Amino acid sequence: MNRSKPISGELLALKNEIEGYAIAAGLDFFPQVFEVCDYDTVNILAAQGGFPSRYPHWKFGMDYDQLSKGYTYGLQKIYEMVINTNPCYAYLLQANNWVDQKIVMAHVYGHNDFFKNNAWFANTNRKMMDVMANHGTKIRRYMERYGYDTVETFIDKVLSLENLLDIDELFETSALKRKRQEQSDKQKAEDEDDGYLIDDRSQALKSFMRTKARNVKKEEAIGPEEEMTAERPEKRTRDVLGYLIQHAPLEEWQADVIGILREEAYYFLPQRITKIMNEGWASYWHSKIMTEKALDSSEIIEFADKHAGVMAMSRQQINPYKVGIELLRDIEYRWDRGMFGKEYNECTDMQEKLRWDKKLGLGREKIFEVRKSHNDISFIDEFLTPEFCNRQQLFTYKYNPRTGRFEIDSKDFDAIKQKLLSQLTNFGQPIIEVEDGNYMNRKELLLSHVHYGVDLDVAFADETLRNLYAIWRRPVNLRTKYEDKEVIFHFDGKEFKPQH
Repeated sequence: MNRSKPISGELLALKNEIEGYAIAAGLDFFPQVFEVCDYDTVNILAAQGGFPSRYPHWKFGMDYDQLSKGYTYGLQKIYEMVINTNPCYAYLLQANNWVDQKIVMAHVYGHNDFFKNNAWFANTNRKMMDVMANHGTKIRRYMERYGYDTVETFIDKVLSLENLLDIDELFETSALKRKRQEQSDKQKAEDEDDGYLIDDRSQALKSFMRTKARNVKKEEAIGPEEEMTAERPEKRTRDVLGYLIQHAPLEEWQADVIGILREEAYYFLPQRITKIMNEGWASYWHSKIMTEKALDSSEIIEFADKHAGVMAMSRQQINPYKVGIELLRDIEYRWDRGMFGKEYNECTDMQEKLRWDKKLGLGREKIFEVRKSHNDISFIDEFLTPEFCNRQQLFTYKYNPRTGRFEIDSKDFDAIKQKLLSQLTNFGQPIIEVEDGNYMNRKELLLSHVHYGVDLDVAFADETLRNLYAIWRRPVNLRTKYEDKEVIFHFDGKEFKPQH
């Protein structure tokens, strides 16, 4: 059900005006489509990741309920939503006032430019609206055939593992993409016979899934142990879902469901690893367009108030809008004045460094270069400076139970930087790799935790192994370091226990 509608009249005229400013500023974006909707529709869309025709699942309803309550009680408000597609779709809230609509439109053009030009989005499927709709149709058919609860329960298991991805998969080789395309084309005729289409760029793993599932079906009399095709990967892989598709004893529909959820997880992955940069870039341009072009004199105070609200920082967590925009501005300032390179870095006179200005004017060129190639980790790692942290009051905080407040824990630059990077690495979640699919020659699955100084949450390990067991159908293991000792957590279908 689509309750949004294309913009017209004054909003369409405003869109054309803001687009002209974006083009003049040098932004390069996909064709932009704005639709307007009420807040209930925005909540529905937001709960479904921006896609109106996704597969049915209880978590979308739960997210919708939380968003609705947040709006009802004045705790949160969604001003806009923009989707990485070509054309690029964005949804405007009907209740927004005129200044809000200007800000949102300018912000959206920043996101659109980032989607189109940042390297981490280069291999994303820009036809994802159609792909998501196809996915929804297929999963609904599986629910009709195998039972709603059966399919939804399986989806629950897979979704609990959807963070076990490999960022390197975003840069798969052109040769591999061509091979997958050829396999996908062979499968397309069969999909059409089934009454639905898979997008041309859908991963050909799905074709492999079906072929493998048919082979498994032929061997049903053999039993689950002999069905396994498990093996030790040539090198450890973090693409756990991809490994399960290839080696777990799955029915055809199960392999297809994992493929669907894996494809969607990889589609959203670039947005997760560029949150600071993406929001910073969009905020930089909405601020630039509004203050230099789009604002009437009567709107300046209202804009300043709205902008300040978006940029507010708390001590509990960083604000990606604020950190992103300020770091981009800092880069622009430094490259305009030549505050980089060997000569500047080796200068020990702090007064001279404060006055430093080679009048290079390279700032705008530099930030466009940065937005093209970096993700959040490389952005922070390369461009965060002690001076920036001091100006922005970026410190590490910890909760003091005696005072009931978050208080400054450290002003040390290295500590601040490392904490930021650790929060960004794999989104602060454990990094898990497939080590062996035939552990101890017993067809058990062995995963390894890449330990960076923080022990695994045992409850997380327990839940993960239980869900993996439901898919692998054999005992599963997780190697990690816990309390300074190597341990392998083991789940055999009944008991979760450590094996030292």
